[in-house]
Amino acid sequence: MHVLVHGAGELVAILREHIDEFGVHEDGRLFRTSRGGVISIETYCEVWKAARAFALTPEQQVSPLAARLYDLRHAAVSLWLNAGVAAPDVAERAGHGVDVLLKVYAKCIDGGTEIANRRIEDALAA
Repeated sequence: MHVLVHGAGELVAILREHIDEFGVHEDGRLFRTSRGGVISIETYCEVWKAARAFALTPEQQVSPLAARLYDLRHAAVSLWLNAGVAAPDVAERAGHGVDVLLKVYAKCIDGGTEIANRRIEDALAA
């Protein structure tokens, strides 16, 4: 089975190591219980809560930043947009049309306001 992954090299390497060690389920799932079952949403939420506590500052932990697992998708799409990737490209990677991308996912990730302000100031100074 071939897995196409877009992302940072280090994260891709970790994912490939996981696949090498554990393989994938016959239905394509990467993560499953020790008996091959579906991992419950409660388990994902517990792990996500612990990961947030480990990775975020106290200020970020009380903010809505990455409060839900699904927020990772928003963060990824926002990162691609903020990095200057063209909207049609981002929409294709996310599996959406540009209209859905701009309506639902065109959000700024933490720190995006500062970047936007700097870009506006640079444009005005030019």
